[in-house]
Amino acid sequence: MKPELQLFESNPIIAAVTDEEQLEEALASDCDILFFLCGSICSIGSLVDRAKAAGKLAFVHLDLTHGLAGKEIAADFIKEFTRADGVISTRPLQLRRAKSIGLMTVLRIFLVDSLSLANLRKQIDACGADLVEIMPGVMPKMIRRVCEMTDVPVITGGLIAEKEDVISALSAGAQCISTSCGGLWRDL
Repeated sequence: MKPELQLFESNPIIAAVTDEEQLEEALASDCDILFFLCGSICSIGSLVDRAKAAGKLAFVHLDLTHGLAGKEIAADFIKEFTRADGVISTRPLQLRRAKSIGLMTVLRIFLVDSLSLANLRKQIDACGADLVEIMPGVMPKMIRRVCEMTDVPVITGGLIAEKEDVISALSAGAQCISTSCGGLWRDL
């Protein structure tokens, strides 16, 4: 595993921050990795700065940051105007660009049918993502299948609300889970 990705091995829970108020709880949590699923081009730099000041790894979801277009230049903006460690997106072209400029990348995939599962490998190959996040995260059988399909570390998220969900996802082979449920961020 790449050295910059080793932190994911030792941090089974990622705090998925959905608004600025929730950031305070995430900063005080045991989570060392934050996924920003909020913000705008006006605020994302300061949100990431707060995470970095707390010693956290910060990933910005390009698709959910208001004011960023679904273009490759969005990765350049994050690299130039924030101290983010990486980005998350459903768009392989954005991730390929982000990777080329030195950001870690997470490809987010929604598994909604057999076609999305069949296209998973193609999407991973298209962008060379460092990690893949499959959603929803409460499907242990599918998590296991995806882990068997790829050598890229798997994160799972979406609908994970209880400790049992976390245990189930990790037991199925996920490297870690992302959740916006602050109660799961403590006492890892």
